[in-house]
Amino acid sequence: MSGDRGEMRTRKRRHIDVCLAEDVSYHQVTTGLERYRLPYNALTQTNLEDVDLSVDFMGSRLCAPVLVGAMTGGAELSGIINRNLATAAQRLGIGMMLGSQRVMLDSARGERAAGSFAVRDVAPDVLLFGNIGLSQFTKDAVPDIVGALDRVGADVLAVHTNPLQEAMQQHGDTDFAGSLDRLHDVAPMLDYPVLLKEVGHGIGAAAVAQLLRCTGEQPVAGIDVAGAGGTSWSRVEQLVRYGELRHPDLAEWGIPTAQALLEVRAALPEIPLVASGGIRTGMDAARALALGADVVAVARPLLGPAIESAGAATDWLQRFIDELRICLHGCGAGDLRALRGLGARLVI
Repeated sequence: MSGDRGEMRTRKRRHIDVCLAEDVSYHQVTTGLERYRLPYNALTQTNLEDVDLSVDFMGSRLCAPVLVGAMTGGAELSGIINRNLATAAQRLGIGMMLGSQRVMLDSARGERAAGSFAVRDVAPDVLLFGNIGLSQFTKDAVPDIVGALDRVGADVLAVHTNPLQEAMQQHGDTDFAGSLDRLHDVAPMLDYPVLLKEVGHGIGAAAVAQLLRCTGEQPVAGIDVAGAGGTSWSRVEQLVRYGELRHPDLAEWGIPTAQALLEVRAALPEIPLVASGGIRTGMDAARALALGADVVAVARPLLGPAIESAGAATDWLQRFIDELRICLHGCGAGDLRALRGLGARLVI
């Protein structure tokens, strides 16, 4: 077991190194957000300074509809990254997702890794998402999952489903048989709301149909579509495992973020919804919000700044939020409700 966890810590560090040094983006697939235009209004009646970006999400009030996306944990550098990101999130009044806490599930052997997830001392007020894989989401693991969430002071549990990534990963968890039943059975056993998310290959109509198949009710409190068009974790895992891209077609596979967002919102009109996957600018965020997202999440663009300092991460996020605010102002929307009412126009 300790060998497995040592391998996991090494892989987490390799993930960071590859994401910093290599082009791990989709090369052919885009988010699809570029196909949509916000309606520009030259006679806007808004005051830029008064544009309200605040939103209620998963039981918390955010100053802007932005989450720091799930990135890392378990390696020494992960702790620096997470604390700098958490400090930035606290300063700006936004939310944050931790990376996978799988390494924490064994409380004894996970002791060394646990510190890399500890951020509450620098971010006491942040909406904080714990994170575990669907493969580890079992009835037997519930006490350990709750212990890991309690230990970091999480508000919500993000459960990530990532069959393509795991298939590319050496010694990955490739048996997803019965995982849907476990999701239905285990989620109600927790005192934490559960957010279902992908890692960058998309949740779309087919997955939502399966999610609703048993009772007609979704077993989760929210969904992060995590669509294709940003970081390809199939590409990342191949580079980590082989040092090269051996399956290029698999590195370009997924549901584009805009498509995933529209499909999930159509099937579940009221569910709290996160748009992530290739969200790189405030304009990307504005388009996603206009198409039905409640909040957006940003991950890889923050990796370099987060290694540098909390100030660098804060500055990046502030520029992102400032651009989002200008987008609302420019289309005549004084708040997020007005933006959603305007929508975004598909450009063929």
